[in-house]
Amino acid sequence: MFDRHIAIFAPSRQGTLPASNNLPPLITKAGERATCRFLEFFTVTIRNRNTREAYARAVWRFFTWCDDRGLTLSHVEPMLVSLYIEELAGVVSAPTVKQHLAAIRMLFDWLVTGQILPMNPAASVRGPKHVVKRGKTPVLIAEEARQLLDAIDPSAIAGLRDRAILSVMIYSFARVGAVVAMNVDDFTPRGRRMWFRLHEKGGKYHEVPAHHSAEEYVDAYLRSARLEAERKAPLFRTLDRRRRLTGRRMQREEVLAMVKRRARQAGLSTAVCCHTFRATGITAYLANGGTLENAQRIAAHESPRTTSLYDRTGDEVSLDEIERILI
Repeated sequence: MFDRHIAIFAPSRQGTLPASNNLPPLITKAGERATCRFLEFFTVTIRNRNTREAYARAVWRFFTWCDDRGLTLSHVEPMLVSLYIEELAGVVSAPTVKQHLAAIRMLFDWLVTGQILPMNPAASVRGPKHVVKRGKTPVLIAEEARQLLDAIDPSAIAGLRDRAILSVMIYSFARVGAVVAMNVDDFTPRGRRMWFRLHEKGGKYHEVPAHHSAEEYVDAYLRSARLEAERKAPLFRTLDRRRRLTGRRMQREEVLAMVKRRARQAGLSTAVCCHTFRATGITAYLANGGTLENAQRIAAHESPRTTSLYDRTGDEVSLDEIERILI
């Protein structure tokens, strides 16, 4: 009866999740209702695939820990959850611990509302304190970003595509997931300007006007690829062995590989990642007089605090400031 749930536990690029016929013993031993409720948690409450996979790994790790100690589902109490979290904090980072605790807490909430358990043993457990005031994403200065774009050969379709992708991420502060999800008709005219319609988390759309440079690069790619008429088809596509565009949409991992390759060819650090261009765009915007509130709006962040993590305008301490140390 659980065949329809197999997909969420199938192997993925990020790793292998448990198969539907190999669920945690704590769950299967608790009976069919508990098993069904467990599977429903991932299919009903979590729409984002990446979150679903991360939460599945977190829950599986916790239940494996419990099973190794001979525990049953009814034996899981707040003290045991707290002990697990303390042990986990010794081997993974604080943000990872907080994510694991959130997954465990949400699952037990689901089991409680489904009347599988009388209480949530993770509800009162607190994770490690973790306050982030400065983002760790590598950022390019404006000159380096321009160097990267200019280093791409626009005579081939691969170069036109890659330059267009990077320009959308830089000039629109767009997440790579939103960029690869774009179709041809997500680059659309409104009045005298072109706009990008970005596919954000939770099925939401976010529209931003296209910067003139991004518009130029995307338009050049579309003309060369002759995609203007394929309005509902993927905008950014993979290449076949003969370096021709296919009909298959690019994935985030493929964009990351492209970013690393292009950075290396431009003589830049290969520590850059897809998020680098979101941070680079925001930093350049703020350095040129843009406001944090508008940067938040362009980036579609829920909080200005999130946007501020991408702002690296104050990272560099000038030599003049150092020379003020008069001893």
